[in-house]
Amino acid sequence: MEPVVGTQHGRVRGITRDGVTAFLGVPYAAPPFGPNRFQAPRPPEPWDGVRDATAYGPTAPKPGYSGPFKTLLPDPDIPGEDCLNLNVWTPAPGGAGGQGLPVMVWIHGGAFANGSGAVPTYNGHNFARDGVVCVTINYRLGVEGFANLPGAPLNRGLRDQIAALEWVRDNIAAFGGDPARVTVFGESAGAMSVTTLLSLDLGLFHRAIAQSGAGQIAQDPDDALLVAKEIAARLGVEPTAEGFAALDPAAILPVQAAVSGEVSAMPDPGRWGATTAAGGMALTPILDGELITRRPEDAIAAGAGSGVDLLTGYTAEEFRLFLMPTGVAAVLTDELIGAATAGMGVPPAVAAAYRERHPELTAGEVMATIVTDSLFRVPAHRTAAGHAARGGRTWMYEFGWRSPNHDLGACHALELGFVFDNLLPDSELAGPNPPQALADAMHRAWVRFAADGDPGWDRFDAGARAVRVFDGAADATVRDPRGADRELWD
Repeated sequence: MEPVVGTQHGRVRGITRDGVTAFLGVPYAAPPFGPNRFQAPRPPEPWDGVRDATAYGPTAPKPGYSGPFKTLLPDPDIPGEDCLNLNVWTPAPGGAGGQGLPVMVWIHGGAFANGSGAVPTYNGHNFARDGVVCVTINYRLGVEGFANLPGAPLNRGLRDQIAALEWVRDNIAAFGGDPARVTVFGESAGAMSVTTLLSLDLGLFHRAIAQSGAGQIAQDPDDALLVAKEIAARLGVEPTAEGFAALDPAAILPVQAAVSGEVSAMPDPGRWGATTAAGGMALTPILDGELITRRPEDAIAAGAGSGVDLLTGYTAEEFRLFLMPTGVAAVLTDELIGAATAGMGVPPAVAAAYRERHPELTAGEVMATIVTDSLFRVPAHRTAAGHAARGGRTWMYEFGWRSPNHDLGACHALELGFVFDNLLPDSELAGPNPPQALADAMHRAWVRFAADGDPGWDRFDAGARAVRVFDGAADATVRDPRGADRELWD
């Protein structure tokens, strides 16, 4: 008989394979529709009997990926309103006996518009195999979760994440986890969420891992309102919670995707506001003055989250994912690079210095290098340095293994299968033969960090800048890789 575990809202039945039990689609909040739409998350209704938790639950409304990203980033769409759910993989359902196991809570990426906890790469079986209770969550995305809508609380998607962490605090012991040893980890928008949560001093987690996303992302409310007004105008509704609530979420998604695409393609601060253009994303966490009062990296530099261990990093060639398989890199010119990067807040002198320092690169490769550093590498260094300066135990990594497919190089999201030790066969992202030894090394480091608070290399500080490079070859700890380029931003 499959294991049954009791939560605060009712009992759930999981499914066991190879010594690991998965509990899938467990609600942590009420469905965010009807009277709950555009509201802060509310507790789920308790249920009688035993709820079957053997299949992934519904995913949040999202437009899905287009073009090459459909195959590069598989993203299942599961219909249904009960989308504020989570998944738990554990080797010890019902309790570990004595001290509970370390817990890792995954916050997915997807530019705050796509993704879910049901993405195949995020299967937590192998974390549980290695003694960690792994949790993956869904949260509201796009307009539903992040638009500035008068009449609705801001940062609804981030509030969903907090509600999921509160569920973990209150329920994870029943699944064998230790609520006093929780690591929150995420990638891209998930890593930006992790860094934002770190800056809030919530007391809901004890370690944090931010993969390819740091603390510079936070929209000014007026900038966020510009985006909401544009989407509303195209839909023919008032830019308020009441106006959007008159529409089915599915009707909003195509317009949301179109506006988001325009923001990303040409991040014009005159049209979208400086804080929107700087991140190149239309819908992100907002400086609401209540939950988020400062940019996360500024709050961390002032000491927020200093009691939480931090592991942060990036891939060496993040932005190739967005330029190479789409063909954009092939048509870029130096003039276009200057216009696009200036809109993102890159000083013209910095952009010019990259062109001068790297004459061997095409215009597209220069663009990829600049934006990799602007959006990912340099903010990660700033967050790490701020955290370490306040006494926070800090580690940094760089993922440098290069995919053989589509000229991707060491691109954004490539490290995910290695971290989860889920190297999916025939992956469009990683190619046919990604190195299992590299997955062993990265996965082991993440497990070690969650269990012991030390991934296995020297700690980071702003002086030595120790960075562990995972490239499938040397996998060495080096000092400040490509430091001369990084210093251009100081």
